[in-house]
Amino acid sequence: MRLHALLPALILSLSSCASASQPWVELGGQRYQVEIANDDAERARGLMFRDVLEDGHGMLFIHDTQAPQAYWMKNTKIPLDILYFDNDRNLVSQQRGVPPCSLGDACPPYPSNAPARYVLELNAGQAEKMQLKDGAKLTFGPNIPVAK
Repeated sequence: MRLHALLPALILSLSSCASASQPWVELGGQRYQVEIANDDAERARGLMFRDVLEDGHGMLFIHDTQAPQAYWMKNTKIPLDILYFDNDRNLVSQQRGVPPCSLGDACPPYPSNAPARYVLELNAGQAEKMQLKDGAKLTFGPNIPVAK
């Protein structure tokens, strides 16, 4: 009888541990679980071919150096907010509500207005919901790899 009573607590404890290892970032008072794209292949694929990005999730792109960046929506089916951050993780540029694009190589680029090292893609509307302004600070959770 005691084991039966402890089983739900054990399951909850184990599921909490699993989610604790998922990389996360905080921005505008919100925490997002993120997938990391920190090499050329991962950055090139990004969120292509996905039908949905779960609420509270995003993708964090980590570049080798701070430089002008431009992202596009080739083969991307989800409208996104594309947020650009400098070496100090300060928001330096925003592209909000970027629509999906099925035009292949004819999809337009969405450039940063300043050099960036980190790019965070979230579901469209998140930046507006958080009322993000340039200068907002991106905080990394403990499982985010340090940029080279």
